[in-house]
Amino acid sequence: MRLNTLTAILLCILHYMPSSAQSKTWTAEQANAWYRQQPWMTGANFTPSTAVNQLEMWQAATFDTATISRELGWAAGIGMNCMRVYLHHVAWQEDSSGFKHRIGQYLAIADRYHIRTMFVFFDDCWNNDYAPGPQPAPKPSVHNSGWLKDPGDRIDTLPLLMDTLQRYVKDILNTYKNDPRICIWDLYNEPAHFGHGDKSWPLLRNVVAWARSIALSQPVTIGVWSAKFPDFNEFQLRNSDIITFHNYRDTTSLLQAVDTLATYGKPVICTEYMKRPANSLFKTHLPIFRNKNIGAINWGLVAGKTQTWYPQGNKGGEAAPVIWYHDIFQQDGTPHQPEEVKIIRQLTQINETLQATAVDKSR
Repeated sequence: MRLNTLTAILLCILHYMPSSAQSKTWTAEQANAWYRQQPWMTGANFTPSTAVNQLEMWQAATFDTATISRELGWAAGIGMNCMRVYLHHVAWQEDSSGFKHRIGQYLAIADRYHIRTMFVFFDDCWNNDYAPGPQPAPKPSVHNSGWLKDPGDRIDTLPLLMDTLQRYVKDILNTYKNDPRICIWDLYNEPAHFGHGDKSWPLLRNVVAWARSIALSQPVTIGVWSAKFPDFNEFQLRNSDIITFHNYRDTTSLLQAVDTLATYGKPVICTEYMKRPANSLFKTHLPIFRNKNIGAINWGLVAGKTQTWYPQGNKGGEAAPVIWYHDIFQQDGTPHQPEEVKIIRQLTQINETLQATAVDKSR
């Protein structure tokens, strides 16, 4: 091996080694003290109905403040106070200043409705191919037909992309590390999913190190989502300030997950749930979350271009389901199931008072 090649490899290794000055994962005492200052977190995974994916949401040409404001207003109207929102590194790579400005615009809109935000950096789910510019139209009837991985398989063939991702994550975190409108940083959605397996390890380890190199006022988390990946789960839980998880199954499965995660002694938030055909429902799950003081963030707010009200597995052209898979509102603001909205409002009545008090204290 040539000396210059060896030197380059050693420099790369040193570049990504954790710094001794890195902050540590919050203790249970720190995490619980933080959680006691929060309202009961209820909300949805939010993409405006006019965006087919997270890149279309954030690009300048398609950043739709009118739709964002209207739809967050509907969420606030039923007592929701927290949205989980995906970012995409390409939007930053193409226009970092503009991207950060748009994040600020989004946060200002959400804040007007007393809604805080959990931003998600990376994601192993759905489509590998992505590019800046106009995004593909949704495929008729296909669930999440345009959703994008970030960075997907590209990380395996473009080693220098890791450096770009490091600069991206650190830029966003440094810009918003003290912003009270951001409640949590979710570093990586469902690592190892969609066949990535062990290939997700380098980015997962690195994004934790990058986040720990910055003195954040907000907690970080990496939600566990499948018992099939015990090594990933152990790493994710060990490196999360607060515990987050996904569960799209019935109450038996939910309670098993909750009981297991409670042993860590930290606050717990479910950041994905509510799949009607699998009996993951507002009427069954939301009371459990409320009684146990577990944050509840369902998948989907408004039925739009992501088409997540259609079931997974559709090939295209299927009829619209009578019972939606995910999502709460039609695009005119009409609830898919008015009884669900009634349940959410009932359970968030106390939450609305606590929420207003917490927001006033944060100003």
